[in-house]
Amino acid sequence: MKKGKQVAEGNEPPSYQEATAGYEEMQAQFAWDEKVIRQTFIRKVYAILMVQLLVTVAIVGLFTFCEPVTFYIQTHPNLYMMSYLMFFITYIALSCCGDLRRQFPWNIILLVLFTVSMAFMMGFVSSFYNTKSVVLCLGITALVCLSVTIFSFQSKVDVTSCQGVLFSLCMVMLFCAITISIVVPFGYVPWLHAVYAVTGAILFTLFLAFDTQMLLGNKRYAISPEEYIFAALSIYLDVIYLFSFLLEITGEGRE
Repeated sequence: MKKGKQVAEGNEPPSYQEATAGYEEMQAQFAWDEKVIRQTFIRKVYAILMVQLLVTVAIVGLFTFCEPVTFYIQTHPNLYMMSYLMFFITYIALSCCGDLRRQFPWNIILLVLFTVSMAFMMGFVSSFYNTKSVVLCLGITALVCLSVTIFSFQSKVDVTSCQGVLFSLCMVMLFCAITISIVVPFGYVPWLHAVYAVTGAILFTLFLAFDTQMLLGNKRYAISPEEYIFAALSIYLDVIYLFSFLLEITGEGRE
């Protein structure tokens, strides 16, 4: 009798659509907020990356085109070792200390030291190459990075799920490096160095696509929006290593 009375008074249970209407609205709002956060994260990472690359290009250009600076750098290799030590320390700090790279202003200070030391190292290496070769490699690197970025934004291919390919190429590079270290004392082997350099260029082109898609967050794996320092660091290293391997492939020594 009581149940029949409730039905008669219109106290029927809500339908599925009525019950889930608020949840669907909240889900849509959450998706929109997440999209806005991701877009802000991408803009922040690329802003930091552009500053890093501008600093690097400026230092490489100074060390390559200014003859007094080139001579001074080449005759003081201890500066390279100091910059390498700074690079190593800052890289370990930014990579291994998650709290430190999220804590302002220490994350920015470490990133600045890391960028300057890496730019100094690349400038030192570039000073031993012909200026035309350096400019050519800078242009090729820029075109490759632009192509990979467009591919990562537009393609449906999920590079983040290809860890096996990246691991295999890393192993090839490792074995090539070990072989080169053993063979070099007995003589220079051009084809072995060429294989190493070509493999490195391919590997870091794939890493650039991998890190870019991790940044976008629309594939199988994604990086947290809190990790904007680490994301900028990863993409910057991909670009720098790509440039260094291209320089090794096509670069000519300074006369």
